[in-house]
Amino acid sequence: MSAFHEEIDVDRTPEDVWAYVIDPSHMPEWQLSAVSAEQLDEGPLGVGSRLRITRHVGSRDMPMTMEFTEYDPPHAWGMRGIDGPVRGNVHGRITPLDDGRRSHLTMDLDFEGHGIGKVLLPLVVRPQVRKELPRNEQLLKDKLEHTAA
Repeated sequence: MSAFHEEIDVDRTPEDVWAYVIDPSHMPEWQLSAVSAEQLDEGPLGVGSRLRITRHVGSRDMPMTMEFTEYDPPHAWGMRGIDGPVRGNVHGRITPLDDGRRSHLTMDLDFEGHGIGKVLLPLVVRPQVRKELPRNEQLLKDKLEHTAA
């Protein structure tokens, strides 16, 4: 069981949802704490690909590296943090609705604290995520439903 579990329905095809969610350049558009995100490896994304994501946590910007542990377009992806004091574990799943005209998106998120991250998790990170996650989902839904394919 993850610490955070969110689900939304989106009026876009699973392929459209996948293309938007998996593209690191879109991350700051729908995740309030994401300052920037970039792919670190050459070539197409896949299992083992790494992203450098800088997040605003509390009062500072914290860079972290995430690695894809699952990559199954347009159905599911998984990522885990591999450095930094706070390391996220993310799993996303896209299920088609209405014969593939709409999508059901499920996201599970949990964290591991390392060093000072063990203190930051309960005091800063979890409260921030608890507040931010529903807003991120609404931003994602709005971006997907009001942007041309």
